[in-house]
Amino acid sequence: MLPSIILTLIAIAFLLIVIEDIIHVNKAKTTLFFGTLCWIILFVNPLHGQSPATIQHLLNENILEIASLWLFLMAAMTFVAYLNSKGFIENIVHRVMPKSISERQLMFLVGGFAFLFSSISDNVTATLISLAVVMSLKLEAKKLIKYATLIVFGVNSGGVSLITGDVTTLMIFLDGKVSIANLLLLIAPAFISVMLLALLLSVGMKGQIEFVGSQKKRIEKTDITIAIIFLSTVVSTLTLSVIYSVPPLLTFLFGLSVMFLVAQFLMRKKDINKDIIDFVREIEYDTLLFFVGVLLLVGALKEIGILSKFTDLYTVMAPEYANYLMGILSAGVDNVPLTAALLKADIIMSQQHWLSFTYATGVGGSMLIIGSAAGIIAMSKLKALTFTSYFKLSLQLLICYTVGYAGAYFMGGFV
Repeated sequence: MLPSIILTLIAIAFLLIVIEDIIHVNKAKTTLFFGTLCWIILFVNPLHGQSPATIQHLLNENILEIASLWLFLMAAMTFVAYLNSKGFIENIVHRVMPKSISERQLMFLVGGFAFLFSSISDNVTATLISLAVVMSLKLEAKKLIKYATLIVFGVNSGGVSLITGDVTTLMIFLDGKVSIANLLLLIAPAFISVMLLALLLSVGMKGQIEFVGSQKKRIEKTDITIAIIFLSTVVSTLTLSVIYSVPPLLTFLFGLSVMFLVAQFLMRKKDINKDIIDFVREIEYDTLLFFVGVLLLVGALKEIGILSKFTDLYTVMAPEYANYLMGILSAGVDNVPLTAALLKADIIMSQQHWLSFTYATGVGGSMLIIGSAAGIIAMSKLKALTFTSYFKLSLQLLICYTVGYAGAYFMGGFV
């Protein structure tokens, strides 16, 4: 009875996300309400007679994951908020871009940038920066939705071949299912699928984007210094995580503290009323609260045992088909616990199958806007991007995911 109640509440919560643009109720409010309600019910009416201490332990594990992501997002978004407010990103775009570029060319450029940047950075930072670049171009909403959709798919695809780029890729690697050399085989199919999506989304786009010279402004030394600290933080996060296993959150918070201290020193002689730490207040906290609500819902879904049932797919169909479906299912369920459930089930698959599974769980979340961190961030930052507007492009996304998965499975044959 209890699992049915929890499942119903979660279904209602996700339905309210879908119809947000109809009911005009912020998704952060609904997910936070239902996420906390589910856990309160688990305490009041424990599953399988669990003690309050056991449920508290399970909640603590979920809260730790949520807090880590929340603080990481806060740090990354503060950097971006500062650079955006100073017009730094927009300024760089206008300096790098040619005087004129077609919307179709820009589509391929954005796809390549999102793919490449997520390969050397985390998905959160890559999404924030890519979106900031596109939103600085002041495009109409319908076209922005297409570019944002490409960014979500490109970011998820770019990180899938590196253990530093995607959590599920790291989990599968640490379990000994794939090697780093094998993962590199995913680069080609992942990139091809992103370029294919850029091609499909650019159909009918015939406009031209002009970059007028007056938009180029002088870049302050302070802003350049902050940008260097930001990039150094990203590089340090990846390096220290791989070599010394330093948690990315710790490195990013350290980078944020360096930003605060350096900016304080650089701005000391300037007549500036706003303190550097005030930029923390410019973060869109509804984005962070939305994350909290979604992760609480997914945590409740995990605790009632629903995720473990997905592994039953492998008893009724071949691994190559089950992996493909698991990727699509990860669009509605957090791919981390989904991957953990599969690894714990000790399902026997070849390295070719594990490689295709790595691609599926890393990119499959792109099928729905709520299926990945990149999607959730994009939906929160761009008001025109809703569940419905994103879903309208589901056919193109499915085609590209299928092509990428087939390519990953083919490349796995060389292992």
